[in-house]
Amino acid sequence: MTVDPPPPQVWPTVRARDARKLIRFLVDAFGFEEVMVSAEGDLVHHAQLRWPPGGGIMLGSVRDDPEDRWPLQPGTFGGYVVTDDPDALCTRAIAAGAELVQELRDTDYGSREFLVRDPEGNRWSFGTYRGEPYRS
Repeated sequence: MTVDPPPPQVWPTVRARDARKLIRFLVDAFGFEEVMVSAEGDLVHHAQLRWPPGGGIMLGSVRDDPEDRWPLQPGTFGGYVVTDDPDALCTRAIAAGAELVQELRDTDYGSREFLVRDPEGNRWSFGTYRGEPYRS
């Protein structure tokens, strides 16, 4: 019997100076899938990207408004994403323009991973480590 995992209930969020460009980069470089974009011209109010194995992120344009209730600054996000093939993903990301911060390496906790920065300066770590199993 196969049990479908529940839909994501935690969504990391990112703000970007050029949200449309960042969306395109995250799709081309990392393999995220664009689910929806609510925008007016260059201003992205809300976008949702899916990570095909599960989960996703939400993002939008940074607002230069002192009344902004979500004042995250571009380039301050950091995320870890599980992948079964970090070697191929690293090659793809670098070819698409990701800045390599840390080469592929095998960690002492059993992961193979690398670290890159997107055009907005956010840091992304991709690796095989899936976290520790839940304890009952």
